[in-house]
Amino acid sequence: MQLTQTFLARLQKAYSVVVMTGSGISAASGVPTFRGKDGLWKNYQPHELASLDAFTRQPEVVWEWYRWRRNIIRNAQPNPGHFTLTEFPKYFPEFHLITQNVDGLHRRAGSQKIIELHGNIMRNKCIDCTYLGEADGEDESQPVPECPKCGGKLRPDVVWFGENLPGRVLDAARLAAERCDVIIVPGTSGVVYPAAQLPLVA
Repeated sequence: MQLTQTFLARLQKAYSVVVMTGSGISAASGVPTFRGKDGLWKNYQPHELASLDAFTRQPEVVWEWYRWRRNIIRNAQPNPGHFTLTEFPKYFPEFHLITQNVDGLHRRAGSQKIIELHGNIMRNKCIDCTYLGEADGEDESQPVPECPKCGGKLRPDVVWFGENLPGRVLDAARLAAERCDVIIVPGTSGVVYPAAQLPLVA
């Protein structure tokens, strides 16, 4: 990609910068993009599994798919794109990293204060109570893991089709977009709302 002089001049003067990443930034780490040709799993499309309706009907299948995805992510490593973004806070008084990704690779690369719009696949939450916890150490012999707090069904802590983004997360992302001087948007199709609206807000 060739950077124009206009862009570079703006970046040099910027006080507040936002980078909003999509799944394309993790493709070089071997994580399949959600809509790419490698995004298929068995006979299902992702949107047929990433929903509360699918979880209600067949939680075992949904969990099998998410464990398959988690194994890919556990074996993946952050790539130069992730590591480059860890340097940005050194150059701008105000920097916000917003991601649509749920893979946690930005955090593993060393970025902090990340706004995770769609959650994190390496966490679980209970559908019946307020439990939220890391997935590490989970007993994968259970087809559907149980909440250690109330015994209810656990689900991945990600935003599914038909669900709203957490209000505080979306508010933080919108505020960052409104205040920024420059927004950089790598690795996203730009078709998933409300995330796709943030560059327009900026």
